[in-house]
Amino acid sequence: MKALSIAADPETLIAATTPYHDLPEVVIPVYERVVTARPEDAQAMVVLANAYWLTGRGADVVGALAARAIAADADNRGAWHLWSLSESNPRARVERWQQVAERFPADQLARAALADNAASLAGAEHDPLALDLAVRTYEGLWAEASRDEERRALEETITKLKGWTL
Repeated sequence: MKALSIAADPETLIAATTPYHDLPEVVIPVYERVVTARPEDAQAMVVLANAYWLTGRGADVVGALAARAIAADADNRGAWHLWSLSESNPRARVERWQQVAERFPADQLARAALADNAASLAGAEHDPLALDLAVRTYEGLWAEASRDEERRALEETITKLKGWTL
């Protein structure tokens, strides 16, 4: 794949690999070429960073690529998500998810990740502020939930978290 991608046009590569978007062994060499040819293409960087993440290339590599994608397009939510995921420090990861949730307030996935990471931090470090953040964030998601299953799952989570003693 790497040898074939060197001579090909980036647009042609992207189109040719679309049916294989779930195969990192195809995506990585192609998108490495695309990112090299188009260093300001935030979406290409996100696709490559995601493939790297799925294959365990490391948080540093993924985080650096996600940061480059954010610099190229500050509105690319995928870049922000990968940037947050790639942070290894739990407290800093919560702070990153807070930034994403504030930047994209309608992004329920970011808010769920914020709540999950805050709950994890609260449990690991006995942090009442992180626990409060998790509960408030889950409550916000509960208020927006449209399906009964979602509401029940969120209610159960909120009840359990409110019962924690730190």
